[in-house]
Amino acid sequence: MAIWNRRGRKVTRKYPVPLTMHQLWMVPLSAPVNRDRDASRTTLYPFTRIDDDKARRWLADQWEITSREALAGRLDGLARSGYRAGARQRLGVEPLAWDAGLYVDISRRGFAAGMLSEAEAWTALKNIVPAVVRSYASWSEYADHYLLGRMVWRDNLRSRGGEDLPAPQAVSDAHLKSLLDPANRASPWNMAPWEAIGRPDHGR
Repeated sequence: MAIWNRRGRKVTRKYPVPLTMHQLWMVPLSAPVNRDRDASRTTLYPFTRIDDDKARRWLADQWEITSREALAGRLDGLARSGYRAGARQRLGVEPLAWDAGLYVDISRRGFAAGMLSEAEAWTALKNIVPAVVRSYASWSEYADHYLLGRMVWRDNLRSRGGEDLPAPQAVSDAHLKSLLDPANRASPWNMAPWEAIGRPDHGR
């Protein structure tokens, strides 16, 4: 039981300082990716309870990331071109939101896995912000492009004969709808309006 308490304690006990408004805006760029019950969308740490091993396993299993160098290479690839180049060939548009969501998700898990320091993780998140802000004017636009990128990615998996397909598009649609719902007080997108990133940062 003592071991579980050490690994499973609440994230807010280890990181009690609330995020600033800009930080709260950056973290949920990955909110569309995180549908799990234990996902945290309002802390830099990706889970509601400390579980560094889970982050390491996920990075290794899903992305073959087992080192700091591999993490840096994957983040650089997502920032430079990611999956949006293939989507442009097919649809004529580049859904940056899909790559940005993955980029932030991987950065946060890299922090949890000990491959990035807290300062390095925040720097990584800040690096993707200018491109996102140039590309979109609202969380709704961001969500639309995320879903578009996910659809192309899922179709590519199907065309290659992938047997272990991700959740149906309808599941992702419903998750995004919930994030965009003005009545959803738990949505980080309602806590940090899109316009907040263009204003001076402040505590909450």
